[in-house]
Amino acid sequence: MDDTAGNEPLRNDISDLSADMLHAIMELVSDGIWDWNANTGFVYRNPGWYEMLGYPRHSLENSVFTWENVIHPEDYALVMAGFDDYICQRTPHYRAEYRCRKYDGTYLWVEDRGYILARNPDNSVARMVGAHRDIHARKCSIERLEKRNRTLEALVVERTLELSRVNQQLQLQLDENRSLAERDALTRIANRYRLENVMLQACDRAERFRLPLALVAMDIDDFKPINDQYGHEVGDQTLIRVVEGLEACVRAGDLLARWGGDEFMLVLPNTTLQTAKELAERLRHKVQETAAVGDTRITLSLGVVERQLGESPAALMARADQALYRAKAAGKNGVSE
Repeated sequence: MDDTAGNEPLRNDISDLSADMLHAIMELVSDGIWDWNANTGFVYRNPGWYEMLGYPRHSLENSVFTWENVIHPEDYALVMAGFDDYICQRTPHYRAEYRCRKYDGTYLWVEDRGYILARNPDNSVARMVGAHRDIHARKCSIERLEKRNRTLEALVVERTLELSRVNQQLQLQLDENRSLAERDALTRIANRYRLENVMLQACDRAERFRLPLALVAMDIDDFKPINDQYGHEVGDQTLIRVVEGLEACVRAGDLLARWGGDEFMLVLPNTTLQTAKELAERLRHKVQETAAVGDTRITLSLGVVERQLGESPAALMARADQALYRAKAAGKNGVSE
């Protein structure tokens, strides 16, 4: 469905329907229909949507994360770019073709069309509906035609197979190198490079779907004397023990990263300031349980912030660092915001 001037009468009629009535109509439609209430975050998907992808009816979470999670990773960036262009009114239509993961793990080509029914006073999206249509057969037919047109295919099959094997080996090596490049060599958690990439994605998602995002900056109190008095090997082992304690408290979906030296950051998607502060207190108490190094008790200072609308990753990280400084200035072994 396209957001054009010619559709205004239809827009007014549909927007007058109650959610229950619209969903009742959608239950009768065989295509995969979705209805996103952006103000509440609730996404309704009709039985046809579930049947198309092979999932039991209404078995998935009614949120935008369900949609994000079924999109093929290679198609995700392009889909989101088109979606953003439409909701930000840079283009008059939303239409995309991409692959969605089915219940059995395979992927299905779909055509996705969406239409904004209503906007809020600040011009942000209030409600949007759309449809996923199965175009897998057409896509497969096109692929078969392309294969038949390769007149030299028989002559290069053996070479292609060999190149494929080489590519697989290279891909494995590339994946391993990428993993090493995004992981701290000592603690094995995410490094600064990985953190900055995740912050960009997390801020984009929070802005797009108006979801909360919190960040916790952490620093081990009086860590330098440990290195000076007991040596860097003891200091390294202390860092590893602290990270093990932090990881025991981190939730699935959060990202713990080493920012540098004895400073760490924790990215908390879809998390409010209050929840982040409660988690920060658990982290602080967990680190307090770490065995002392000689006469030095291991404690942690933490700064907690929640992302503001339109705030960049750099600005958010800077505010978290300032909150951490306030925790240090307040006497250490504490949580500040």
